Amino acid sequence: MYALDFRPSRVCTRNIHVEVSDDGNTIENVVFFGGCNGNTKAVAKLVQGKPVDEIVELLAGNQCLTRGTSCADQMTIALRQAQAEARANIA
Repeated sequence: MYALDFRPSRVCTRNIHVEVSDDGNTIENVVFFGGCNGNTKAVAKLVQGKPVDEIVELLAGNQCLTRGTSCADQMTIALRQAQAEARANIA
């Protein structure tokens, strides 16, 4: 498992902790710190065990109000970063 703490920008969430499989393909866990508590907990539950690529394709670009991003969109950035770092560690 590879873990990453990501500091998002332009959203209420202060930190997103993501854990992906050693090969970077599967989301093992996501925890949001701050933000809309019920929504971020729901997103975290829904993505657990899913392929990173599937979730990124589904949620990347999702926007909250006029921020140009959202907690879910910021999570996709964190997932891609964790995926790349996990894959670099096994290469």
